[in-house]
Amino acid sequence: MIAEVLLCLTAGLVISIITTPVGVSGAVFLLPVQLSLLGVPNPAVTPTNLLFNVVAGPGALLRYRRRGNLASPLTKLLLLGTLPGVVVGAVARVFAVPGPDVFRLIVAVLLLPLGLWLCLRTGKPAARPPMSRRTITGLALGVGVIGGIYGIGGGSILGPVLVGRGLPVPVVAPAALASTFVTSVAGAVTFALLALTGRGDIAPDWSVGILCGVGGLIGGYLGAHLQPRLPERGLRLVLGGLAVALAVVYAIQATLRLT
Repeated sequence: MIAEVLLCLTAGLVISIITTPVGVSGAVFLLPVQLSLLGVPNPAVTPTNLLFNVVAGPGALLRYRRRGNLASPLTKLLLLGTLPGVVVGAVARVFAVPGPDVFRLIVAVLLLPLGLWLCLRTGKPAARPPMSRRTITGLALGVGVIGGIYGIGGGSILGPVLVGRGLPVPVVAPAALASTFVTSVAGAVTFALLALTGRGDIAPDWSVGILCGVGGLIGGYLGAHLQPRLPERGLRLVLGGLAVALAVVYAIQATLRLT
């Protein structure tokens, strides 16, 4: 029991320290820990990840808020799109939507080349036309809908896309984490309501989600504290590497389930 508690706390702590500076919650990287080491059944993995985001998110957000990074125009634009998007996505769950395996393949196809591009171009970002407010809000709306349907946070998608368009990581990270937190809260509530209907084992593993979240709460605060001390080039490299890793994980998951 003590070993499991320490494993949960350590996993959440280490993953969040690495992912928070670039605006990614890191919940998806808890997947192998949950399945292989903690024995969380597959249907419960997604809501457990959402619970982790809800518990861990305030740590990084508090630190970014103290530095004044959170109240940026980008954060407001992302939340403006994410909030209605989550509601639309949650409602769409009751209708015919693409299966999660198809979604994972689409995300893998999107993130793999983008992550590789970020890794290869770790120097000064290439000059690109600035994204319009409408485009950013539309992107957030789409990610919010995805979060409502599939129960995932959107930072792992928003971060690489926005940084790939030339926005600096220190600006993107707080906004992406705020968006992830909002979509995760909505997703967690959706899964909790669906679990009450008794259709499938989709309730989270509360102990794993909370314990990993506590580790992530501390790790997220530390990661946000470290971000100003890290060079933009290094941050872009980490974000690109995480995007590639996520693409590979999603591709493997979808391939195994479709074959």
